[in-house]
Amino acid sequence: MKKTINSEKAPKAIGPYSQAVEANGTLYISGQLPVDVATGKFVEGGVKEQTEQVMKNIGYILEEAGYTYKDVVKSTCLLSDISGFAEMNAVYGEYYKEECPARAAFAVKDLPLGALIEIETIAVK
Repeated sequence: MKKTINSEKAPKAIGPYSQAVEANGTLYISGQLPVDVATGKFVEGGVKEQTEQVMKNIGYILEEAGYTYKDVVKSTCLLSDISGFAEMNAVYGEYYKEECPARAAFAVKDLPLGALIEIETIAVK
C-alpha cells in the first residue's frame, strides 16, 4: 500500500511529485531544498545555513510520517559545488551521530532554483 505524506511545516513540492511517499514501512522523501516555509524563500547564507534548513525540512516530513532521524537508512546529498562538502558534512553530522545512514554525496551542475544543496532521504520502520 502506498501513502502520500505532506507536512505543512515543509515546503510544498515545486513540480509533479510528493514531499514523500510511504510504502511497506519505507518512507521515500523527495529531494529537499533550503526553503523556509515562513518566507517561501531560501534561507540566507551559504552551504551551512542551507544544509541546516534542508535537514529541518527533512525532519518535518519524518515527523509527519511518524519517523525520526534514527529511522533514516540512506541519504543522497547533491551539492552545486563540491567545495561545500565540509560545511555540509559538519551540519549533516549533527543530525546523525550514531548508526549513521548510508550516503552518497556529489556535485551536480545545477540544482533547482539555484540552491547550493539538496538532500533526498529514505527511512525504514
